[in-house]
Formats: sequence, C-alpha cells, structure tokens
Amino acid sequence: MLINKVSDQIKRSKYISRDLSWLRFNYRVLDQARDTNKSFFDRLKFLAITSSNLDEFFMIRVGSLYNYLDYGKERTDYSGLRELPFRKKLLDYAHRFVNDQYLTYNNELKPLFEKHGCDILKVSELTEIEQKKVDSYFKNTIYPLLTPMVYDNYHGFPLLMNQLLTFGVVTRTTEEQKAQDRVTFIQIPQNLARFYEINRKDRIIFVPIEDIIRWKIKKFFRNVEIVSVNLFRITRNGDFTLEESDDLEADFIQEIKSKLRTRKKGRVVRLEVERNPSQFMMKILKERWTIDNANVFTINSLIDLRALWQIINHRHFKDKGFKQPSAVQPLSLPSDGVDMFEYLKEHDVLLHHPYNSMEPVVSLLERAAEDPSVLGIKQTIYRLADQSRVTAALLKAAENGKHVSVLFEVKARFDEERNLREGERLEKAGCFVIYGISKYKTHTKMLMIIRKEGEKVTRYVHIGSGNYNEQTARLYTDVSLLTTNEVYAHDVSEFFNVITGHSRPNEYKYLMTSPKGMRHHLIELIRSEARNAKKGLKSGIVIKINSLEDKEVMDEFYKASKAGVPIKLIVRGICCLRPGREDLSENIYVKSIVGEYLEHSRLYYFHNNGEPKVYSGSADIMVRSFDRRIEALFLITNEELKKEVINILYYNLQDNQNSYIMREDGTYVKKRAGTNEEVVDIHKLFFNKACNEVPESELV
Repeated sequence: MLINKVSDQIKRSKYISRDLSWLRFNYRVLDQARDTNKSFFDRLKFLAITSSNLDEFFMIRVGSLYNYLDYGKERTDYSGLRELPFRKKLLDYAHRFVNDQYLTYNNELKPLFEKHGCDILKVSELTEIEQKKVDSYFKNTIYPLLTPMVYDNYHGFPLLMNQLLTFGVVTRTTEEQKAQDRVTFIQIPQNLARFYEINRKDRIIFVPIEDIIRWKIKKFFRNVEIVSVNLFRITRNGDFTLEESDDLEADFIQEIKSKLRTRKKGRVVRLEVERNPSQFMMKILKERWTIDNANVFTINSLIDLRALWQIINHRHFKDKGFKQPSAVQPLSLPSDGVDMFEYLKEHDVLLHHPYNSMEPVVSLLERAAEDPSVLGIKQTIYRLADQSRVTAALLKAAENGKHVSVLFEVKARFDEERNLREGERLEKAGCFVIYGISKYKTHTKMLMIIRKEGEKVTRYVHIGSGNYNEQTARLYTDVSLLTTNEVYAHDVSEFFNVITGHSRPNEYKYLMTSPKGMRHHLIELIRSEARNAKKGLKSGIVIKINSLEDKEVMDEFYKASKAGVPIKLIVRGICCLRPGREDLSENIYVKSIVGEYLEHSRLYYFHNNGEPKVYSGSADIMVRSFDRRIEALFLITNEELKKEVINILYYNLQDNQNSYIMREDGTYVKKRAGTNEEVVDIHKLFFNKACNEVPESELV
C-alpha cells in the first residue's frame, strides 16, 4: 500500500526527481556498454564510466541527502517525497541499477575476455611458474605496504579511507577459556595497481590484487584462527558547501584545503561488500557508520568496475577501441596557416569541438605568450589537462613580462588540488591569481588577449562552453567563439572587472550573466515566444544543455507550451521537466544524446518571429547555474556563424543513433532509424566537412 502511495505521489508531481533522473542517465551510459555494435574495449570503457559516475553520485547527491537526514533538516524532493521515503526510493533504484550493471559485466562482457586476448584470473587458476612470480610480487611490493589495523576492546576503530578496497578479517583467540572474535582491517593502498599483469603467448592475464592478498592473508595472522575474510569498499559523503564569509582576512585557500581533508572522513553513505560477509563484521560496520541494509550493496564479482581502466588503457589494447577521425577545418577558418592575429581582425571564428580542434585557441595563447606586442592576458580556468599547454603558455607570458591575470576555480569538484597546485605555480612566476569568488563557483570560460597594434589596442576574445583542457576537448562536444568584435571585447572586459574586482555594470550588450540576471533574461525570451504564439505568429524554442532543473524556468516552459510554442529540448543528463503531459507540456519534446562523445555544449535558440536569437556559453538551466555560479551566455550575432549553430541544433534533433526520447513518466526509449529513414549519427556526421556546410535549417 505504501509503495503504491509513493508511486502515485511521484506520478502526480509535475516535476521529475533530479536524483532519479540522474540514475536514468547512468542507465543510458550503461546502454552503451550493452551495445554489441561497439568494440569490446569500448563497451568496457562505458561500463567503467558508469562505475565512476555512480561513485560521484553517492558522494555528492546521496551525500547531500544525508546532510539533511543527519542534521534533521527538512527536504522535499521534486517528486514530492520527504527525506525518508525519498531515501528508500532512491536507494532501491540504485540497487536495481547496480544489479543491472553487474548482469552486464558478468553475463555479457566477462565471457568475451579470452576471445579478445585477455582474462581476469584468480591465483588458483595460474600455472606454478606464474604463481611463483605472483608470490615474489607479494613479498617485494605488496606485503611491505599493507598495515593490519585491529579493532577490539584495546584498539579504537581505525579511519578507513574513502573508496579504497579493504579487507575485514575476523579472527578468534581463546583467552582464559573464553573465545573472543575481533576484526582486523587491511586497506589496499591506491598507488598499487589493481591487477598484476602476466603475459602469456595467447593473451594477457590480469590477476586482481585483492585475490593475491587473500591468497597470502595468513602472513598477517600467525598462530591465530581466521574465521572469515571479507572484502569491502566504502563511499563517504563528499558534498560540502562553502559558507559565505564577509571576513576579508579569512584564508580562503586554507578553507578549501580543510574541506578536502574532511572529504576523507565524511559519513559513510554506501558499503559495497562481497557475498556472504561475516555477520559479526557487518554488525560492527553498520553500527559504527549508522547505516542499514539499504546502504549495503552486495557485489557478486569485481568490486569497483573502475578497475577495468587498467585493461582498457593497456598498451596492447589501446588501438582496439574507438578510432577518432581527424579533426576537420572550421568553416569560418580557411586554413591552419593563417595569421590568427590578422585574421581575427576581420573575421569571427566558430569552433565546434571535437570535430574542430582546440589547436587554434591553444596556439593563439602560446603565440601571445611570446609576442612582444601582447601587453596582457586574462583568463578564467575551471579544469586543466595534465601537463597543460595552457598553464605553460601563461607561465611563459609572465616570464616575458606580460600582465597575466587568472581566475582559478578551486571549487571545481575533484580538481581542487590540481587547480591549487597550478595556481601556486603561476603565482610564483608573477601572475596575478585569484582563487575563486567566495560563495560563487566561477564556471564561465573566457580568455582575453590585449595586444598593442600601432596606435590602438586590440582585444582578442575567446568564449565558449568548454574547459581549457586539451585532453577533454577531444572527448567533449563544445562550441566556442574567437573574435575581436569590440562589443564582445567590451562586455568581456566588464565581466572580468566584475569577477576580479568590485564592479556592477548596468547591462551587457551580447552577454547574459549569472548570478545577476540570467534566469530573468531567459524567462523574458521564453515569454516573448509565448506572446508571439498567442498573436498567431510563428514561434519556437530549441535548447541543448547538460541539465534542466530550475523550477522557475520549467514553469515558463509549461506556460509557453500551453500558449502553443513548440519547444524542443536536447538534455543530456538530468531533466526534471515532464514532456508531453496533457494540459501542461503537450508541445514540449525532450531527447537525450549519449554516445561516443560527452555532449557538453550549451546552445539556446529562440525563433523571435523569424529573426532568431541564438546563444551559447557555460550555463545549464539549473538553480546552481543561476544563483551559485558565475556563468555567461553569449549572443551569436554573425549571421553565418548563427546559421552554423542552427545547423548543429538541426542535426542534433535529427540524430537517430545516439538519441533517447523522454516519455511523460520520466523514462527514456532509444530512438531508432525507420526502415526508409536516413541514418543520422552526429558523432560521425560532424567529422564530414560536407555535412557542416550550412543549409537554411528549419528548427521549428
């Protein structure tokens, strides 16, 4: 009865739960691992991604829920459920996902290992010679690094680290004729490879490190009875919110560093454990961490499927997966050999990554670092590549005496430590570095190069939806603009003054920004389409984003739909809006694209009675994007570039190979090409330059 009541409550709500929507997104990623048209190693890759995604989901989203539960704060989910019933619904759904995840691994992928030149074997399945090699590896490498930590009446409970594999070994001793059980914990250090590799003639064998330790576990318990050996892994709450501080003397960097330390000992929100664990140990763990069976995930296989990356990235298999085509020349940039400083004086350039390379941006920055005419460089940085060419160029610019100011976002989740480290390097080189803006996360992506050219100064601007990361630019789809247009330059200069100083410009001409004004601006654009529809004029909205969650904007979409505006939304991940509900959203169509590349670009199209307004930039339609982040969307004014972006949206809507259509109940169904329908795969199509030629595409 209670289950039906909860289900009815969810169905009645005009919004979809953010967290349940996210789990459905991870199902679409899991669908890639099930796709038999993909190579075996690509399927393994997507399975590993689902595992990484789920780790972050538990750390951040489930962690956030427990912030409410643990401190007695009220929370009502978009589904209409309060904290406790929602916790049950969410964790039940998570259990279902994990079950499907391991069915995919055990039944569909594991049987294919041997056929593809590899295998995961236990020590007992190795030859005698191979076992001797493993024995030597254990003695020389593993054994010295392991530290048994006993928990009993004389020893306190040890701090067990987040997401490390841990053995809980229950032992028994007899003291004064009384048997006593105790548990000893052995954590496997993260700097040890998950698999020991053995080369055979026909294939490569991967031996899990946990199986090696289990094989030799008695080395740690001499003259002691081992009752049971149990492998488990915990996930701790990694969600924290920086409070606003008006104390200008507070050391913001130290605050971040302290938050990073607390992540290591946050409350446990998930316990993954192998089958048939010791009930003695489980009772201790559940009581210690205040968890119950809903938090416990029994794994009938390899715990932590992120381990598969070691196989996927192995030198023998690196060329077995997806082969990315060479990038094509941007339509607005005739060749690689042009002088970008000269070319950009007369032309704007639109880049569509990864189909167009990020090289024009990086090489322009590198050239600016060396160019004696360049006076200064300003840039926002959210995520960087390893051995970043961007950092190297900024260091070189500072060494060459140029003014370099960089806003490093140290709250970029899980990249905090890297950004702090890179920021400190730039500071030492003489760069002016700002580490974020107190309570706001700087998510916008902007670069400005200031160059003296004769009697005048020209500002070269780059602004887009993607990070300044050369590695992910080959994996994420993004859109960016290079320009010297004075209006963009003025707006971006003003915006830099806002985020690095204390300035509040009245308005921008080509930018809409947050935390001031973006939600209101977007709502006005939606209302304008609704007004046109009511007048009988042609109207329409097409938006491509990562996530849709802001209630105020969703309510405006609902009103516009009732007014007759056709609305097409391409939302990769979380979508809290219900499409196609009678008397609410009958004119709203939602699809998600999940495939070889991570859809990361944000594009906003408003028909505007035949004179379209088209925006791109860093912001999704989320509360955090409007209220807790520094974001920018930029208006695309160049008519040819505007057509190009409309073309991108057009083919995104046509795609029938990577697309999932969202139903009214929040579920998704894979879109298939019809019998006589042309196959459209945007992850291949945009590498064909001919397909990038700009037709007069009709979106609405």
